[in-house]
Amino acid sequence: MSRIDRRFAALKSAGRTGLIPFVTAGDPAPEHGVALMHALVAAGADVIELGVPFSDPMADGPVIQHASERAIAKGVGLADVLRWVAEFRQRDSETPIVLMGYLNPVEIHGYARFAQEAVTAGVDGVLLVDCPLEESAVLQPLRDAGLQQILLAAPTTAPARMAQLCGSAEGFLYYVSFAGITGAGHLSTTDIAARVADIRARARTPVAVGFGVRDAQSAKAIAGFADAVVIGSALVERLAGAVTAEDIAARATGFLAPIRAALDAG
Repeated sequence: MSRIDRRFAALKSAGRTGLIPFVTAGDPAPEHGVALMHALVAAGADVIELGVPFSDPMADGPVIQHASERAIAKGVGLADVLRWVAEFRQRDSETPIVLMGYLNPVEIHGYARFAQEAVTAGVDGVLLVDCPLEESAVLQPLRDAGLQQILLAAPTTAPARMAQLCGSAEGFLYYVSFAGITGAGHLSTTDIAARVADIRARARTPVAVGFGVRDAQSAKAIAGFADAVVIGSALVERLAGAVTAEDIAARATGFLAPIRAALDAG
């Protein structure tokens, strides 16, 4: 079993909802990126979704767009992200790490080379927003190396394609809670509960819900029908401007701890 599979199996056994925080690698301070990852785990993260900075993050809203811009301005690239994952693994061999981003940096790096270096560093999965299932053959070198491809589903996904996604999903299926960009503020749990229940009944993997989750209240509401909650823009916004490792850790803990407590209470 992969680290992702083991973690979700443990969550199911314990009757707990997974917490998956997203942060942009290198933001707010590249020199403290590894410390931030450890702080997320200490605050209750079950899986870390690590964003690879990209100049044209089409699926992301302004908060994560600006985080990518800040990281790129500081020279952060894919090689740095892999190096930080390897450093993180020196102290944490269990927490799954999923790289979230876009196809271009991976293609430039080279699929086979990226796959080898990512697995060696300790990456467990990749979520490439602009590589749909129909084009995923290009990612075969990644799957051959042992990386799990995290697939996206949305409210607009047609039934036939949803069946394909449910049958092909690895690690977990990421359900985008509404048709829009990350960080938008119109999450309606009533509208998505039935949809997620249907997906969970058909998917061969757990289902995580993200986009629009901003606080403990919205996370707890989703916990009632999802295997995991993904929260990104609100966390990235809270971290923006922090400079020291201590401040970064304090902000991460202050934000995530109430969400973890709400999920566990639910």
